[in-house]
Amino acid sequence: MKKILAIGEALIDFIPSEKGCSLKDVVSFERVAGGAPANVGAAIAKLGGKAGFISQLGQDAFGDYIIEVLQQAGVDTQYILRTTKAGTGLAFVSLKSDGNRDFSFYRNPSADLLMQPEQVEEDWFKDCYGLHFCSVDLVDFPMKKAHKKAIEYMIKSGGVVSFDPNVRLPLWPTADACRDAILEFLPYAHVIKISDEELEFITGYQTIEEAKALLFRGNAQLVIYTKGGDGAEVYTKESMVSVEGRKVEVIDTTGAGDSFIGAFLYKLLAADIRAEALSSLSGEILKEYLNFANAYAAYSTQGKGAIGSYATLEEIESYIKNS
Repeated sequence: MKKILAIGEALIDFIPSEKGCSLKDVVSFERVAGGAPANVGAAIAKLGGKAGFISQLGQDAFGDYIIEVLQQAGVDTQYILRTTKAGTGLAFVSLKSDGNRDFSFYRNPSADLLMQPEQVEEDWFKDCYGLHFCSVDLVDFPMKKAHKKAIEYMIKSGGVVSFDPNVRLPLWPTADACRDAILEFLPYAHVIKISDEELEFITGYQTIEEAKALLFRGNAQLVIYTKGGDGAEVYTKESMVSVEGRKVEVIDTTGAGDSFIGAFLYKLLAADIRAEALSSLSGEILKEYLNFANAYAAYSTQGKGAIGSYATLEEIESYIKNS
């Protein structure tokens, strides 16, 4: 099996010990490793796929902990650099009664944002299946150019590029700056995941049908539209497949979207579906992959945090069989 690389932020999520109160009222937190692209790599690895993570962490205890967690999940951490110029990023989270979250970030800047494009090596991408990235590290720091270099190398090697915007507006100087960066990077991706909460902000359209022309620009072959408990849809330029949501008792939605795209990418990786073949996948195959990813995300919401709540292949197959 080839390897999927993810690039971007890894940070510490401080998850509250209680739900249903605002951040200012939370008394105690539990430390967990997070960051959307790191979560995606961990999901792929826990399912048995090969995954590596490209980032930069502070030369601090939080960075040590993140590397330890990723290694325990099976992620190849040889691509993680360390620096003394900034610390590892932190995020404090409050959980609403329905399991959804509010964030307060501490990274001004964090170590990942200072990663230079020349630190990205072309050899990393040889014989890799694909590259996944998000929008959090596309702010105006060197890491944005590092993303472009990684995407360039992956496309040059013939791999699949995947993009989950994963909008986090508190990390941007303005909402327009966030939207502009996402729209700049969308055409690079063969696979795009976008949620119902993000669609109108990113595209200006209220429905996925209206937004399709904008999303299917450049390299785009598949657009995955997630709707939380209402299920998910996957679009090619010519067709659409949907699955219904799974009803579960939600504890924490942190990392659920990351687990979804991680599980979907795992299925593409396991079948070695090349970029040029994505748009011709049958409706039956796409529905199988969508069902798998939807179940994987539902499973993850029944535990706290992200990586710690992700299932192994054996666990998710048993869950699907018995639910």
